[in-house]
Amino acid sequence: MTQSMTAFARTTDQGNWGSATWDIRSVNHRYLDCNFRIPESLRHLEHKLREIAHKKLGRGKIDCSLKFQPGEATKLELNLNTNLVKQLAKASDEVGKIFKTPSAKVSPLHVLSWNDVLQINNSDSQKNSQKVVKLFEQALNELIKVRAQEGAALKQLIAQRLDAILSETQKLKKHLPAIIKTHRERIMQNLAKISGEHDSNRLEQEMVYYAQKIDIAEELDRLQMHIKETKKILQKTGPVGKRLDFMMQELNREANTVASKAVEKNTTHTAVELKVLIEQMREQIQNIE
Repeated sequence: MTQSMTAFARTTDQGNWGSATWDIRSVNHRYLDCNFRIPESLRHLEHKLREIAHKKLGRGKIDCSLKFQPGEATKLELNLNTNLVKQLAKASDEVGKIFKTPSAKVSPLHVLSWNDVLQINNSDSQKNSQKVVKLFEQALNELIKVRAQEGAALKQLIAQRLDAILSETQKLKKHLPAIIKTHRERIMQNLAKISGEHDSNRLEQEMVYYAQKIDIAEELDRLQMHIKETKKILQKTGPVGKRLDFMMQELNREANTVASKAVEKNTTHTAVELKVLIEQMREQIQNIE
C-alpha cells in the first residue's frame, strides 16, 4: 500500500490516573528519524516508544510530543538521599580545610537542587506508563491511517500522469513513420535544388544514417516499459518511494533523449509535455514512504 510521509495525528485520554495527549507529525525524509518531546518523569519510556515506531514505520521525520498531567489521586512521595547529603557536607568541609577557610553556609534549597539528592517516587508510575504507551500506539495507528489515505490520493495522481505519458508516447509512435518520411522528402527536395551530380549510393547511406539519428521508436518503447514497471511498483506493499524515485530518473532520461532527437514542433511539444508530467510525479513521490 502506497503511504504518504506527510501526516498528523492526535490522541487524548484521561482518568483518575491523569491526562495525556500525543501529537505526532510526519514529513518526508530519506530515512526514519524519530524525535520525542516527553516529560522527564516518563523519559525512561523513550527507548520502548522508539522500538514501537520503528516496527510500524519505514521512512519519514517523525516528531512526537506528549503532554502529561498526573491526576489528583496520584500518590507522590519525596525521598531525601541522606547519604549523598552527608557526603556533600563532608566534601564542603574538606574543601574549606584545603583553602584554610571556614566552610561557607550552604543553602538547603541549593543542596536539594543537586542531582539525585531529592527523588520523587510515584506509586502509580507503572500504570501511567502503560497508559502513555497504549495511547502512543493509538496515535501511531491513526498516523498510519492518515498516511495511507494521503498515499492513496498520491497513487491516483501518479497513475493519471502515467496514463497521460502513455497516451503521448502512443500518439507520437503512431506518427513517427510519417515524420521520418516527411523529413526524407524535404531533404531530397533541397538536394534537387543543388546543381551537380550526386552519388546515389552515398546519398542513400546518409539518408539511412539520418533516419536512425532522428528515430525515437526505441526511446518510446522504453518509456512504455518504464510506465508498466512503475504501475507494478505502485501495487506493491511496503515502502516504495525510493523505487518510484528511481523510475522517475529513468523516465526523465528517455524524455531528454526524445527532446534531443526532435526535428519538428510536434515532437518537441510532446517531449516538453513528458518532462512536465514526470516532474509533477517526481514532486509527489518525494512524499511517498
